[in-house]
Amino acid sequence: MKVLVVEDDPVQSYLIDKILTSEGHNVIGTAHSGKTAIEMASKYKPELITMDIMLSDDIDGIQAAVSIQKIYKPTILYLSGNKDSELLQRANKTSYYKYLRKPFYVSELREVFKKLKLDYSNLKSK
Repeated sequence: MKVLVVEDDPVQSYLIDKILTSEGHNVIGTAHSGKTAIEMASKYKPELITMDIMLSDDIDGIQAAVSIQKIYKPTILYLSGNKDSELLQRANKTSYYKYLRKPFYVSELREVFKKLKLDYSNLKSK
């Protein structure tokens, strides 16, 4: 799968990129802000977007997902360290695959990516 990593923390971004790559996914780039996420998603049309919710500009990950989903429908995997129930309620108004809370275990993230890869392969073969 072509994947866009949206994450404002460089260490988290690097970790996610390495896990995705090791699972055979093609990371097409990393965005640190909501604006860049929207621009990159519009241009490259990744099948999967790992979306941090708190980003480095005034567009959060949920707002970015809403804007992107007006253009096309990628698979969204939310990653957030924020436990605010309001954020989860806002996220629930979008279409997403899974919402993982940070900190997460690397093994947990690997399992999600393996399942996504399998689900994506099954969809492509139909």
